[in-house]
Amino acid sequence: MTPADSPTAVHHCPALLISAPASGQGKTTATAALAQWHRRQGRRVRVFKTGPDFLDPTILAQASGHPVYQLDLWMGGEAHCRQLLHAAAAESDLILVEGVMGLHDGIASSAALAETLGLPVLAVIDGSAMAQTFGAIALGLASYRPTLNFFGVLANRVGSAGHAEMLRESLPDDIVWLGALPRNEAAALPSRHLGLVQADEVRDLAQRIDRAADALDAVNPPLPAPVAFSAPAQPAIPRQLEGVTIAIARDAAFAFLYPANLDTLRALGAELIFFSPLEDAGLPRADALYLPGGYPELHLQALATNHSFSRAVRAHHRAGKPIVAECGGLLALLDTLTDHDGHTAELIGLLPGKARMAKRLVNLGMHSVLLPEGEVRGHTFHHAQANCLREQSEHSIAQRHNGTPEPIWRDGRLFASFLHLYFPSNPVAIAALFNPQSS
Repeated sequence: MTPADSPTAVHHCPALLISAPASGQGKTTATAALAQWHRRQGRRVRVFKTGPDFLDPTILAQASGHPVYQLDLWMGGEAHCRQLLHAAAAESDLILVEGVMGLHDGIASSAALAETLGLPVLAVIDGSAMAQTFGAIALGLASYRPTLNFFGVLANRVGSAGHAEMLRESLPDDIVWLGALPRNEAAALPSRHLGLVQADEVRDLAQRIDRAADALDAVNPPLPAPVAFSAPAQPAIPRQLEGVTIAIARDAAFAFLYPANLDTLRALGAELIFFSPLEDAGLPRADALYLPGGYPELHLQALATNHSFSRAVRAHHRAGKPIVAECGGLLALLDTLTDHDGHTAELIGLLPGKARMAKRLVNLGMHSVLLPEGEVRGHTFHHAQANCLREQSEHSIAQRHNGTPEPIWRDGRLFASFLHLYFPSNPVAIAALFNPQSS
């Protein structure tokens, strides 16, 4: 390891945290447009996403050309966030971090993350139905938290060049104008009940991002001053999964995988084998099975008719091998699942019970679970209601005092819940879930 690569070395790189007054303002579109535009200038761009999210990162990965990791002070911890940024700064010319919700929303807000990590803030504001009030909103966002390093704004859904100029003129002199994205359905990002449509399902995604980036040519968005990124040295992760092979479902039905989770399993020593429950018969030869979340409700027929896969999962469980099933993975393990249109299909049947997709959000929030090896943190976000006939082994602990705990089902080496676990929060506990030698 060279001194420049040392965990204690300081790397300097321009960076922006991209937020907004509220959800739905166009943060992902703006972040993708900026990433693409700067890549056109020959810059190496890394993008991160604030908080738990599996969908926006697929879009941002397309725009940046790199996997997108999460930054969350509660789920991963400050040291983990600093390590991710420090590593990115060593090999990048620009770091972009897409925020979550509105800039000041929540205890672990985007503003708190920006302030803690020293990130300048860019606000994306939907200017479609306003004129000079645009400047007032920008000023309010900038001054509400006086210690925040507020850099500038970018207008979204603007009607014309004249409209954009009106918005720009409304800004105080110390707030930088980074341009305007026009109201353009050809550049918009499609969505469904859990958020944006996954990148692989948007056939013209590259063209949509290009159209959004084109709008920035007239402005030549300026870069903020470089940020100094450092990270504390951390002990190496013990290789407690050395020699363990983990089969991981990954396709359109099971796509909710944090890159940091996969990195953690590899750091623990595991060999990862990916397969598709939609297309592959049976399971790869493996010591453990990981069924992550996704959209099984959108692929009921393919899953219901893959009987060899269902038989292989049940045989894997009978052999006493570990299974970790999260959200969509949990739904697939039940007897039946009913989609939003009322269609019902028989699935794996490892857990007795039924699930049905609801018209409204059922649960949302940051949660943790206490395992014998310690606390593992993560989150829940689902539109499904599950009626499992097996007795619940325990419940998650909601971070919010009024949050709704999630049931956890254990059966031998099976761990199933609506929770999406964030493996870096406790690698040793995660190793115990996947290690076939653990009790």
